[in-house]
Amino acid sequence: MSERELVRLEVADGVGTIRLDRPPMNALDAALQDGLLRLAAEATERRDVRAVVVYGGEKVFAAGADIKEMAGWSYTDMVDRSVGLQAAFTAVARIPKPTVAAITGYALGGGCELALACDLRFAASDAKLGQPEILLGLIPGAGGTQRLARLVGPSKAKDLIFTGRMVGAEEALAMGLVDRVVPAGAHVYAVAVEWAARFATGPAYALRAAKEAIDRGLSTDLDTGLELERQQFAGLFATEDRATGMRSFIEKGPGKAVFEGR
Repeated sequence: MSERELVRLEVADGVGTIRLDRPPMNALDAALQDGLLRLAAEATERRDVRAVVVYGGEKVFAAGADIKEMAGWSYTDMVDRSVGLQAAFTAVARIPKPTVAAITGYALGGGCELALACDLRFAASDAKLGQPEILLGLIPGAGGTQRLARLVGPSKAKDLIFTGRMVGAEEALAMGLVDRVVPAGAHVYAVAVEWAARFATGPAYALRAAKEAIDRGLSTDLDTGLELERQQFAGLFATEDRATGMRSFIEKGPGKAVFEGR
């Protein structure tokens, strides 16, 4: 099966859905990883995509890497492949638009790491998340030790990674691993699309600036982060949307501006 069949980008009303489709568990083999890398670049470049939902279907988000594929790899095989593995997830994390993972079923190992690469995570109430790589004699290799610790703190990240245990949606919500729990029977994808759709007519460059300031600021000291913020803030005065937003505020009050994304 080709990467284009394993994962695809579907666009409707300004929202792009990166849809994993490798039944039964959406195992993240090399071809699917390559597809993620390509589609993250496409979602970044397309002006008709203003926000992105990452979704694995009604039954499962992604249950991890393809262990059968990896089992026979040598050290040098993994040295070569690990670059592409991290690159795929980093490409998703660097989409300069709001992103949300819509999690059903399992988000384990690489599946959890893919969800961590999104800005927010919405989970069905019966979803399970975790980093079980330790049970294979490994550690997370696609950002789990880094993004998870930054999101939930080092102690909670170590508990999950050291034990390899799965957590339910409510525990994941309590520790900050997910941002919203959707009752079983409801459609978490619809909730994620509803969230993403609010940005379809939003100020695209302001959203991009906010995301870059937050993400890049988290990897540096406060003074450097504040300088990044200052530069992004000042730069937005060159956009049409900034002029539109201020004019609309003065004439009509807050929240009524119609942005063009320019």
